[in-house]
Amino acid sequence: MPASSRRDPFADWLRGHAVPLTHLDPEAPLDDLEPLRDLVGEARVVAVGENSHFITEFSAMRLRILRFLAERCGFTVLAFEYGFSEGFPLDAWAQGEGADDELAARLSTAIPVGVDEPLRWMRGYNAVAAEPVRFAGIGIPAAGGSLLPALAPVANYLRQVDPETLPMIQEAIRIAGSFAGASAASAAPAWTRLAAAAQDALSAILMRLLMRFRAVELLYLSRADRPSYDIALRCLEAACSADYGFRAMAGLYAGTGLTADTSARDVFMAESVLWHLERHRPGTRIVLAAHNAHIQKTPVSFNGQLTGLPLGQHVHNCLGDDYVALALTSPAGYTADMRPDEDTRFGLRHREHRVAATRAGQHRGRLRRGRTRAQHRRPPPGARGHRPRPHPDPDPERLRAHARPGGVRRHPQHPDLHCRRHRNLTATHHDPTSAGPVPRGQRDATHTSRPGTPIVQAAQEIAGTEPAERRVNDMPESQATDCKESDR
Repeated sequence: MPASSRRDPFADWLRGHAVPLTHLDPEAPLDDLEPLRDLVGEARVVAVGENSHFITEFSAMRLRILRFLAERCGFTVLAFEYGFSEGFPLDAWAQGEGADDELAARLSTAIPVGVDEPLRWMRGYNAVAAEPVRFAGIGIPAAGGSLLPALAPVANYLRQVDPETLPMIQEAIRIAGSFAGASAASAAPAWTRLAAAAQDALSAILMRLLMRFRAVELLYLSRADRPSYDIALRCLEAACSADYGFRAMAGLYAGTGLTADTSARDVFMAESVLWHLERHRPGTRIVLAAHNAHIQKTPVSFNGQLTGLPLGQHVHNCLGDDYVALALTSPAGYTADMRPDEDTRFGLRHREHRVAATRAGQHRGRLRRGRTRAQHRRPPPGARGHRPRPHPDPDPERLRAHARPGGVRRHPQHPDLHCRRHRNLTATHHDPTSAGPVPRGQRDATHTSRPGTPIVQAAQEIAGTEPAERRVNDMPESQATDCKESDR
């Protein structure tokens, strides 16, 4: 591209806000993350995403951000894309319950999404911290693979407060056990093979129990305490959401699904975040770890079709600027391509997928638009989430980090779940309401590894000063939002 003498205000702004991150060592000092403080501001929930699960660098960066937000910014809850009901025993372990070496056994049946290292850090931190960091699951049970982890505590609760309903919950457990798997990818095919009568019976039982919980709440509260009721009700809602998800997925793959019908899972996760926020002490701040497609603030679309309304959109709708999303992605190297495979434990197999090169100038078009790859548009004046901007220039509000090259990473217990490590790591601050490079009360910040890495290279493209050799390639549009077969 020929050099241009025209000055570009966006490129100038970008250069002025770039800050280097030089490593991903989770135990190293955190000073290089200090620009996050202004970006996060006083937000009550900060989401840290990843464009694919099972990636070493994403886990390492997420742990560094968790440490920074807990140690320096006062965040006291880690909410994870993990089963709501399964989260309570993990929180107990993080608070010091049991032996140090028990974690592997507690996670032995769970799909390995990188929760182990944060929990180990939390247990060590909590042993000496004045205020502990709590762990909170926000998701449907067993990554959508089984209703049993949610139904078991419901049955225990009903045994105490409403034994008349035990035949119903036991029948629901029997049906749910007939197709239970380790993840949605393994359970969904088994669910489709159930007789329609069994599918309908399970849904009817769950809905009847849910309505009864709400109808006789006062009776239940006279027989047990409020926290027990709240947890049991939430577990039942998790089972209902997971059951609905099987129907939504079946419709999606059959081509008969309703628009955005897979949103039930995200709505449940969003409500779980708010559930935990309300039940911890006033002033609690939450770090939320989930897939990029969950934490974004705008709808998820594939091939121009509305697919889902993510948890980030729901949380942002409730909290406004008290919700900040940081999406980690990779502009180069390899990523994880997940394919259904019923012969594997979790119902999917990973293939290494090399991230393709982009055309010269492609960074420029994306960043000049000031959007992430989902079409982010500023809400109209007067709408919730609208914030007037005094400056018309585009502002991507991006946060970038760099990861070293890596080789193939195989999970020690689950060899089907592996992929080559990413060569580069990018974190994007997702703010669809942005319209100009004016700091949001000193909350705008952009990080990059060093000159020549993606965001500086994009600025060079905008200014017409590209380097002769392109070292970093951007992610293609087809990989911008991971399809994540294990979750959909």
